[in-house]
Amino acid sequence: MSRYVLRRILQSIVVLIGVSIVVFLLARLAPGDPATLMLAETASPEQIAAAREHYGFNDPLYEQYWLFISRAVQGDFGDSLYYKEPALGVVMEAFPETAKLAAVAFLLAVGIALPLGVLAAIKRDTIWDFFAVGLSVLGQAAPSYWIGILLILFFSVRLQWLPSSGDYGPEYIILPAITLAALLMAVLTRLTRAGMLDVLGEDYVRTARSKGLQEQSVLVRHALRNALIPLITVMGLQLGSLLGGTVIVEQVFAWPGVGRLAVNAISARDYPVIQAVVFIVSVVFVLVNLAVDLLYGVLDPRIRHQ
Repeated sequence: MSRYVLRRILQSIVVLIGVSIVVFLLARLAPGDPATLMLAETASPEQIAAAREHYGFNDPLYEQYWLFISRAVQGDFGDSLYYKEPALGVVMEAFPETAKLAAVAFLLAVGIALPLGVLAAIKRDTIWDFFAVGLSVLGQAAPSYWIGILLILFFSVRLQWLPSSGDYGPEYIILPAITLAALLMAVLTRLTRAGMLDVLGEDYVRTARSKGLQEQSVLVRHALRNALIPLITVMGLQLGSLLGGTVIVEQVFAWPGVGRLAVNAISARDYPVIQAVVFIVSVVFVLVNLAVDLLYGVLDPRIRHQ
């Protein structure tokens, strides 16, 4: 098990090094002078020259990368051009809001999709199956911004039950969480149904039933557990994406998270913040997928010996 964990950690480190190279090259290889792009159009030549010197744009490329990565591992991405504060601090102030929204949306999606997918599998070709499949198709087909706007029009404008924007209390997270959970719930419902249909016909499931085990135990301990591996892959990828910043949903509901911060930083040409957002989001995504890889070994011990 220790070799399996070590191998996955080393692979994650290699990925993070690749991410750092991509983040570094985004500015250096873009058309135009990065110092000019970072500053306002009215910046003087002296200000541009000072910015180039401050960020090391005059140095050789390999020296610039070493300076960037040595600062990045210390959490130094420079000062925000708009907020006049360390860029990492600006991002970390917004990250808890995105994490909170992503966690609620993830739990909501999983809490609905797993029971609904299992029900659709054991009630195949019934009204429950058609309902689950239809709901999942609708969730995958409808754009998240469209779902969000409809929820605002119905629950906020017409019924006036829930607020439409901001984060000033628990009730403010309901609509954006539902909007964010719609696609993940649809994907997980279809995958759960398909996975359960595959394993329900296996010999070990029939053997478990022939031993007189309760149907609930057969479904949960024998069928669902073996159907979870492909589901965990999707859960990990989607959770990483959610934590990375839900740009569209945060814009629709004016949610003060990382996604909305990134959009505002791009509009303001606040390059240090953009760079910090991309790097932090990538690190979170890699760590979530590392956790998923390690969980594979827990669910199926055969994986860690391959």
